[in-house]
Amino acid sequence: MRSIVKYSVYLMFALVAVSCGKNKHTDVKPVLNDITETVFASGSLDAKDRYNLTAQSEGYISEINIEEGDSVQLNQVLAVISNVSNDANSVAARAQLEIAQYNLSQNAPAIKDATASLEFAESKLAQDEKQLNRYKELYKQNSVSALDLENAQLTYQNSAANVKSLKEKLNLLKQQAKQAEITQRAQSEINSTNASYNQLKALSNGKVVKRVKQRGDYVRKGDVIATIANEQTVIARLNVDENSISKVKVGQVVKIRLNVTKDIVSDATITEIYPMFDEASQSFICEARFIVPSEFDIIGTQLEANIVIGEKKGVLLIPRSYLSFTNTVQVKGEEEARAIEVGIKSTEWVEVLSGITAEDVLTPLKK
Repeated sequence: MRSIVKYSVYLMFALVAVSCGKNKHTDVKPVLNDITETVFASGSLDAKDRYNLTAQSEGYISEINIEEGDSVQLNQVLAVISNVSNDANSVAARAQLEIAQYNLSQNAPAIKDATASLEFAESKLAQDEKQLNRYKELYKQNSVSALDLENAQLTYQNSAANVKSLKEKLNLLKQQAKQAEITQRAQSEINSTNASYNQLKALSNGKVVKRVKQRGDYVRKGDVIATIANEQTVIARLNVDENSISKVKVGQVVKIRLNVTKDIVSDATITEIYPMFDEASQSFICEARFIVPSEFDIIGTQLEANIVIGEKKGVLLIPRSYLSFTNTVQVKGEEEARAIEVGIKSTEWVEVLSGITAEDVLTPLKK
């Protein structure tokens, strides 16, 4: 439904009646007084810091630890969803991670075997090197043939190549084990996170303003469980008509009256004007923050507001009923109606810019 928005004028004066009596059609004189020009807006209480507690996994609600009106603390567990698959995957992922970590250690069978083979090959290489050096000395003394020396050199080269190959094999095994450990660690963290989604925790301190689900309800990912709001951030969310939004500015004072406490008027200040037209309410949305926090802070409470857009001192005013549709008035003693220039109009009063003075006497309009 389109919100009803209008101009209103706060007037604090009494009209001076020329004739006595209680007849509303009596003659009157215009009066001078100060007025405040406002834009009327409907709206409701809301919380700036408000969020929906939503399910991050699928399953039945096995626990729900909140009621509407309860205060909650950051990271407090508010509900638990039973999801056996997430729990099982988390346990399996942790077991796989333990295996991957063991395969990366020095006691892992593959690494242990490769390390032993490398140590043996290095020992053989050291022995073959000694043998080669001894043959070189013997060859200088003509104690061994060139063929014997070449065989010793070939044996040493084969041992060196074998050591190099075994080192590369051991490094490859360690690299593969490390890659497997990284993969399993990531998988374990993912599954642990998924399992943690079974517990729904408060994202901040606040109050439960609405609980949607009950224990035993089946929920899917994204379903709303409850709405949490910080009662310390209660604001007035106002609906302003498109014909009036251009007059509303951040910082303007707002007079707010809650529907539940109509005898109390609270002061607030415009803090934000949304840049997009709201199709649902067919209005522009503004936020107003209370100068003194409202004692009544139930979210959704309906309200009426007057946004102060201007003030005028010493304005000449007449009753609205004494002004015709063509902006003329009937001055006492004159046969013809007199045209006047008007400014602000409310449902009861009209600002006169020119055409009459405070000394003129107005009579009711001729039928």
